[in-house]
Amino acid sequence: MCGLPGAGKTTVARRLAREIPAVRLAPDEWLDDLGIDLFAEEVRDRLETRFWCLGQELLATGVSVILESGFWARSDRDEKRLGARALGVRVELHYLDVPFDELCRRVSARPGPTPDAPSPFTRELMTSYVGHFAVPDEAELALFDPPSQSEPNSVNDA
Repeated sequence: MCGLPGAGKTTVARRLAREIPAVRLAPDEWLDDLGIDLFAEEVRDRLETRFWCLGQELLATGVSVILESGFWARSDRDEKRLGARALGVRVELHYLDVPFDELCRRVSARPGPTPDAPSPFTRELMTSYVGHFAVPDEAELALFDPPSQSEPNSVNDA
């Protein structure tokens, strides 16, 4: 899954996990369940590294895997694509391209860390995220297998 916060990655990943079927590895859910701040980057990095190790083990046994990390950097997408290809499996990139205002609307509706706290995803934070996100271009997308499952038809379907 590839996209910014609010793009609908979790919604699409849950649907795909049921349809394929596949094991879905979602760092945000694990961090939240463990009571760890979603913005704890060192912990997130360690968790995502562990998920990739587990994902490779599962792929090697024939189990389909969905990595729900956002994959903002081309280098991260290349690493996962090449690693999975080395195991001889199909590799799909589900990039969810959602207009910026819609992303902001969605994330602002998310709850804060406490019931009375606002969402931590401000418009300013989202703007900074856009600056760090490497949008996959057509040449990169062509390196992946075409999605075997249907994609949402609009941002409202995600």
